[in-house]
Amino acid sequence: MQNSEIILVNITGADKPGITSALTHILGKYNAKILDIGQANIHHSLSLALIFMSKNGNSGNILKEILFKANELNINVRFSALTQQEYSDWVKVQGKNRYIIHILGKELNANQISIVSKVLLKFKLNIERIIRLTQRIPLDKQINRTCFEFAVRGNLTNIREIQKKFLIISSELNIDIALQEENKYRRMRRLICFDMDSTLIQTEVIDELAEKAGVGKEVKAITESAMNGEIDFCESFKRRIKLLKGLDQSILEKIAKKLPITEGLERLMIILKKSGYKTAIISGGFTYFGNYLKEKFGFDYVFANTLDIVDGKLTGKYIGDIVDGKKKAEYLKFLAQKENIDIQQTVAVGDGANDLPMLSIAGLGIAFHAKKTVKENAKHSLSTIGLDGILYFLGYKDSSEDIEMLNIS
Repeated sequence: MQNSEIILVNITGADKPGITSALTHILGKYNAKILDIGQANIHHSLSLALIFMSKNGNSGNILKEILFKANELNINVRFSALTQQEYSDWVKVQGKNRYIIHILGKELNANQISIVSKVLLKFKLNIERIIRLTQRIPLDKQINRTCFEFAVRGNLTNIREIQKKFLIISSELNIDIALQEENKYRRMRRLICFDMDSTLIQTEVIDELAEKAGVGKEVKAITESAMNGEIDFCESFKRRIKLLKGLDQSILEKIAKKLPITEGLERLMIILKKSGYKTAIISGGFTYFGNYLKEKFGFDYVFANTLDIVDGKLTGKYIGDIVDGKKKAEYLKFLAQKENIDIQQTVAVGDGANDLPMLSIAGLGIAFHAKKTVKENAKHSLSTIGLDGILYFLGYKDSSEDIEMLNIS
């Protein structure tokens, strides 16, 4: 080490085949050791950096050959000598925790990215990499979503503090910001559990049933209060279902066929199934409608409430346990055990207060187009686009093979 030199090489210019090969060939001739290498390319503009270590007697020849080759390739090169202490200090930065931040919206502008970057600076998080997950923006048509992924490093003493800050500016700027720890589980999610009403479908089925039963206003008021966490879910469920007594069973099928499916669900489910995910509906709604969605979109499991029906009429009662918030969390744990996966490999998605227990224990809990109180208590939220926005939180890119092959808008 004492007879060695450490050199940082920065290459910029028009990208073309063979640059990396030519530079590493020169280093290989002199048995130089590559300590690190990184490259980025934006609109055919190359930025390449590498750090190498070589014996003192070889460094001059290496730099000279690289200069000649750079001139031949018409690229710019800059050299910086690093002391062993400078290099060691830089290596120690790797000991800091790494986080992945997704910034997502229908359209992102410079001001929004600037504000998020200032928050990162305040919390002493250093940006190491930025990549675009959504497709590039064409000039001849409108793109309805943009997502950037930031890889950052730093030591956060209180993750909830920065998440709350992101929640505030998300609301102010009409964007979504999600922060995840970069650990072994982030790209190893295997089970995704969804709430149904106002998540997979854009309605509360019990409200639809109540309209048909002529008690719409009464039931809707109870539903809204329960979703906001103002009254106990089990009590609200009993009160609402009691009002449905006498409703004809045929109404269930009519409502099921007209369920308003949430934007992005079909695309999301196709990609999840292609990728080997297990999917489940865990709902405070009803099994009849959960099973309808299971058959239509290919969910693996359904856990919901079962209506009691006698002689083709709803009795105003239910069969089995009520699926409340506590029960939802229990089902998520059960499925993780059944599928033999760690709870950190699970994802939970929901919009109501009764979803918070499963959102809190999942490896990735997402409040989807949720009420304010739910957003404030969830670790992540998605409010600007449809359900397929979850794919970006899982690390998918629009340019990846899985998404391109589907060609689903």
